[in-house]
Amino acid sequence: MTAIARQLVTGVAGAEPAVVAEAPPAVSLHEVSRAFGEGTGAVLALDRVSLDVRPGEFVCLVGASGCGKTTLLNLVAGLDRPSAGEVDAGTGRPALMFQDAALFPWLTVAGNVELALRLNGVPKGERRTRTAELLETVHLGGMERRRPHELSGGMRQRVALARALAQDARVLLMDEPFGAVDAITRDLLHDEVEHIWQARDVTVLFVTHNVREAARLGDRIVLLTSRPGRVAATFDVAIPRPRRIESPEVSELAGRVTARLREEVGRHGR
Repeated sequence: MTAIARQLVTGVAGAEPAVVAEAPPAVSLHEVSRAFGEGTGAVLALDRVSLDVRPGEFVCLVGASGCGKTTLLNLVAGLDRPSAGEVDAGTGRPALMFQDAALFPWLTVAGNVELALRLNGVPKGERRTRTAELLETVHLGGMERRRPHELSGGMRQRVALARALAQDARVLLMDEPFGAVDAITRDLLHDEVEHIWQARDVTVLFVTHNVREAARLGDRIVLLTSRPGRVAATFDVAIPRPRRIESPEVSELAGRVTARLREEVGRHGR
């Protein structure tokens, strides 16, 4: 720590340590519920969910199908509104990345990324340079003129990631982005996402069905109950980085999370 940094923390020499204010959450949900439909036919997807995500934190959401994980992301993204409670994702709009890359097939790789830059107000003269930089970030340099149908599934997800990064969002929402790729490609994408997260200091809220993936990537794992979705448990991930998905530490934590997930699914089944 530099002398200046120490002074900011401890104050003037000999004085009492200065109080360092904790930064507000990057994402905050307070008693959030979301129901679909009306009256007796209404379906409660989320029930009084409260969750704070710290700036720069990587939080993974896990739970059985239909527990409201995607609904929660849509609320944070501003694509939907809660039936009750409050959602706060800061001043900027979060970037959202889906399981399906959802690229425009008539645009080139560069065109898909440039579109996000244009919508974000980047001047025309800067877009080509920024696009090239973003594609280099996701290891797709030289692929600018390719069309989506010429790419592998992993490459399409890299383009989708570059497009999300083009929005300069401080919060990145990822809805099972690697669920449709093979295990080797997924492992490589884990490394890339982790590197980008650390280099850009973004906050990530990551939905997955893969408990090992959550233990591999997350600072914290939040487990939701079966419908209606409530926070059933949280697991702090104390495993040092870099991690491997096949490591004993990741396997042990994934086993504990899976046991709790089975308990929740069994309770719902009864």
